[in-house]
Amino acid sequence: MQDSVVANMPLITNDATVLGILALILGLVFYTSTSSNAACRSFYKYVPALLMCYLLPSLLNTFGIVSADISQVDEVAKYYLLPACLVLLTLSIDIKAIAGLGSKAVIMFLTGTVGVIIGGPLALLIVSAIWPELIGVSGPDAVWRGMAALAGSWIGGGANMLAMKEIYGADGKIFTIMVTVDIVVANIWMAGLLYMAANHKRIDAKNGADTSSIDRLVEKVEAHTKANSRTPELKDYMLILAVGLGAAGMAHLAADYLVPFFQNNYPDLKKFSLHSKLFWIIVLVTSIGLALSFTKVRNLESVGASKVGSSFLYVLVATIGLHMDITQIVEAPKYMVIGLIWMAVHVILLFAVGKFIKAPVFYLAVGSKANIGGAASAPVIASAFHPSLAPVGVLLAVLGYALGTYMAWLCGQLLRIVGS
Repeated sequence: MQDSVVANMPLITNDATVLGILALILGLVFYTSTSSNAACRSFYKYVPALLMCYLLPSLLNTFGIVSADISQVDEVAKYYLLPACLVLLTLSIDIKAIAGLGSKAVIMFLTGTVGVIIGGPLALLIVSAIWPELIGVSGPDAVWRGMAALAGSWIGGGANMLAMKEIYGADGKIFTIMVTVDIVVANIWMAGLLYMAANHKRIDAKNGADTSSIDRLVEKVEAHTKANSRTPELKDYMLILAVGLGAAGMAHLAADYLVPFFQNNYPDLKKFSLHSKLFWIIVLVTSIGLALSFTKVRNLESVGASKVGSSFLYVLVATIGLHMDITQIVEAPKYMVIGLIWMAVHVILLFAVGKFIKAPVFYLAVGSKANIGGAASAPVIASAFHPSLAPVGVLLAVLGYALGTYMAWLCGQLLRIVGS
């Protein structure tokens, strides 16, 4: 047993080294993507730089150099850098301009939710025609029970996934399989979204989408930045760090009290993710950032607050990439096929509705990721379009947390009908 554990150990286990490697990868991508070298220009013409920041770290995990299961770098990025990043990206936002984005963002988010609800049962029905043993099972190892848990993740997040596991009684084996499907399939779609983000202007022009409301929001943020822009000094960077990390620290402190309070006094509110520390941290830092947008602190954007926040975000992108193992695609093929068909239904429905209402690809991408990825990755996708759009991703992801349990439960009932 001990020899097996040693054999499965990655080459690098020191997280300081892992973080250093990720930093070198990010530096390499940014250096080559802005290089005047003809080969580099040709490569990045077709492969977005942000996509490389995601894919290159995945090779470290795939080839056993680093293990996402052992490394805690992603936890640091999720709980420390992400909150600070959200504050710095939010403090310059214009609330009225966000409200002016209209209803299409919510429509696309809800379309993504419906895609998950109906996609699961359809995928199980289709794949059972090839592998009939996947249905007709009523025990805790039933595939539909594991899929119900996965629905919780794909509509809300990790807390909703665990809630569905308990509600539908999925055993450890099928749950673990679905966790693998979640990681592989969701990350494949993440790569697709990053590609679309890099080419969104061309896609929107082809579809005739009206991006004026998004453009106005971006222009207002950029105009404010330009009007107050000046060369940053060391003092400015220290203030940016003070605001970002200080707000993140205060959110952690408040979450440390809020989580046990709700656990002890309102156990039924677990279904709303109110027992999740990350949920409270995300909500609190977003609220702090929005509150600061009405104060003089907003002027920190003129000295690069969003650039510092974006640098944190790129580290988060790299750590998310560490969870991708390309070789897992060939393991348990029948379950991967289920996941791919399920995701395809979600994506096809999004594209169909998006084309019908002429929604910009930004709404499609963020609406999808607010379901599939939640608050940890929705702002990543949103900021890939423009840093000032990150709060839109956060707000929709919080909505996903709230709806996750109810909609995943509904999906679970449909899966039970098909699979049992």
